[in-house]
Amino acid sequence: METTIQVSRDLLETLKKRKMSEKESYEEVIWDLVEDTMELSEETKKDIEEARKEIREGKVHKWEDIKKELKLNV
Repeated sequence: METTIQVSRDLLETLKKRKMSEKESYEEVIWDLVEDTMELSEETKKDIEEARKEIREGKVHKWEDIKKELKLNV
């Protein structure tokens, strides 16, 4: 079921600024904002902790080193 909501001009201007493109709907903008406030899933929390563990153990590569190894001029 669709509905209409009323917002102030200030909020409308703020929502307009948050649009990634002209075609993006205000609903999409609002969903992005809601998603930003939602709690992380247990799987995501586990993945973050695993990544932190790999960093502590030195199992990461610096971007600069990778570019040199692959001879990228980025």
